[in-house]
Amino acid sequence: MSESALLRVDVVYAKSDTQVVIELKMPSGVTVTEAIHRSGLIERFPEIELEKHGVGIFGELVGLNDPLRDGDRVEIYRPLLADPKVARRARAAKGKKRK
Repeated sequence: MSESALLRVDVVYAKSDTQVVIELKMPSGVTVTEAIHRSGLIERFPEIELEKHGVGIFGELVGLNDPLRDGDRVEIYRPLLADPKVARRARAAKGKKRK
């Protein structure tokens, strides 16, 4: 397979204290799941639960069997520690007290 027939994709996983970006060259037609498994992140971070927390490409949720395109950034999501609406209200309330 020629180098030009390969897709370049990034697989990303972030925790509160670290972010890992794995760049891969994969054949055309590869799926999200195949790229994630090839990245080695499942073995490195056993807490990853793809079906439970989901994955996305550039911030949009995608299916695990969706095909990838050249330049895609696969993001492995993790559970939220706080409800975003509650956290936003707390930050807003904190900002009002400072004034």
